[in-house]
Amino acid sequence: MLVVGMVALATLISIMPTPTKDMSVFVESAGLSASTLENGNSIIVDASTAENPFTITVVVKTTDSDGNPVRNANVILRGLGGAASNTTDANGFTYLTTPQGAEVRLDPNQNEGTMDLNIVADGFYDYEKKDAVMIIKTR
Repeated sequence: MLVVGMVALATLISIMPTPTKDMSVFVESAGLSASTLENGNSIIVDASTAENPFTITVVVKTTDSDGNPVRNANVILRGLGGAASNTTDANGFTYLTTPQGAEVRLDPNQNEGTMDLNIVADGFYDYEKKDAVMIIKTR
């Protein structure tokens, strides 16, 4: 029975598609809300906003090496105590907004911090970018 199980597992693994492509990922814009988005991957907050947990919104574009959109990719942004996840649309875009209870925060003596980006899509190598989004506190 063990041998039959091992053969079945080996067969399933052999028919699973292997990743074949790299993804190109761009943080198009970021801000404290969808209406305050700025181009690039940096968010500047004032000291009074940084005192409490706050919501951020980030727009990410995902394409293959030929510039075609990567559809239905799972995108996760996390760091600074916050997290957001979503799936890319037909054009390879996704909006990530930290929900209530998973907002970003900077410690009182912390003037900047970063968030990491992870993307998983069928047929592509997993994408991981440390420090993909930077939060900067002004005085």
